[in-house]
Amino acid sequence: MTCTTGNQQPQQKGLKWWQLSLLGIGCTIGTGFFLGSSLGIKLGGPSVIIAFILGGYGTYVVFEALAKMTVADPQQGSFRTYAKKAFGHGAGFGNGWVYWSSELLIMGSQLTGLGIFTRYWFPKVPLWMLASVYAVAGLLVIFIGFQAFEKLENGLAVLKILAIIAFISVAIAALFGWIDGGSYKPKLPTDMHALFPKGGNGLWASLLYAFYAYGGIEIMGLMTIRLTQPKDATKSGTVMLLILTVIYILSIGLAVSMVPWKEFNEKESPFVIALHDYHIPYVPFFFNAVLIMAGFSTMVGSLFAVTNVLMNLADDGDAPAFFSKKQNQQVSFPALLMTALGLVASIVVALLLPKTIYEYITTAAGLMLLYTWLLILLSFRKLLDLTIWDHIKSLSGLLLVGFAITGTLLQKETRPGLLVSLLFLVIIGLVTWRMSKVWKTKGKQLRKMK
Repeated sequence: MTCTTGNQQPQQKGLKWWQLSLLGIGCTIGTGFFLGSSLGIKLGGPSVIIAFILGGYGTYVVFEALAKMTVADPQQGSFRTYAKKAFGHGAGFGNGWVYWSSELLIMGSQLTGLGIFTRYWFPKVPLWMLASVYAVAGLLVIFIGFQAFEKLENGLAVLKILAIIAFISVAIAALFGWIDGGSYKPKLPTDMHALFPKGGNGLWASLLYAFYAYGGIEIMGLMTIRLTQPKDATKSGTVMLLILTVIYILSIGLAVSMVPWKEFNEKESPFVIALHDYHIPYVPFFFNAVLIMAGFSTMVGSLFAVTNVLMNLADDGDAPAFFSKKQNQQVSFPALLMTALGLVASIVVALLLPKTIYEYITTAAGLMLLYTWLLILLSFRKLLDLTIWDHIKSLSGLLLVGFAITGTLLQKETRPGLLVSLLFLVIIGLVTWRMSKVWKTKGKQLRKMK
């Protein structure tokens, strides 16, 4: 069964709501959670648990807004098309290229991370070679088509959930003294100082990393059009985010109860740190494998998203037309090749730039994703007739995402990333302004021809 939306290409349907939930989990649980949560703990201590609750709610508000727009007006371009409808051609053009460039930069970081994790087993293999293997594998999955992507994400989603459940089970056993080991007696924070060791600013700064752990809902938005029943989109997102929030809170809460929060760092997963002193066989091996699965899964999800956004930009005349020509009815080879070239550049930049400079760029790329979320909420408020409750929720979502963005000003390590993200916005804004002149000239020419 297919549907056609305006001048969009027909899209295959047949995706059930629970399958979309699994896909969302697969595209979301990645290094942003398995590694990024350590940064959140380092900044906010145990209060990061509250950050994850707020991040889960804020993410739900954004996804619900995107789902309601999809139900009212199914569009292949999803959030990019809604921005265009709400705020004009320039908003759609700029939003598409902001998203495309930010995801490519993030994928460079993911591929470098995957290479580092794999060197645990192959220490002598060059990092660029390992990163390239994962890049080729991801591109192959996307080229084969949506069914291969769906099966991969569904399978890895289940494995990632099982891995987190395994940690939760072991952590509970440690908490109750059922397993030996551990130089620190597990305990829960019992007062305000223990919960907020860095005060309110610590919670504020950690909110960014909580949102990072939920990043991926925009990919779900691109896939929502494939649902058999589009009205199930909200249910799919609700179930997905409820599962994520529960396992995130339980796992992070147990981790910070097992180890003093100051021992967490950005180089190791909080779960490896929490279980380190218990000397459980094969834990480093197991979690290294989980990190690779998680990173590859989210990287493939991002590949799917940026390739589809580029195809949609071409459909609308905002990218060269040949990017929209599909070779296997699902994927455009030129668009995939462009994404591949972008990946190569991203890997080179990740390996050659000094570590601190590249961290600024990847932080900026993550912030640019949150700018996309802000535009989703603003488009929702512009395009649909909202209830009072919709107004309240969308405003609260705008505030939470805004807090996550401005929280980067509190830390000297993240402050340059915010400035770099604003620089990207200025550059893309200038290109958009120049293109607006071209669109205006073409419009006048078309009117004269008529």
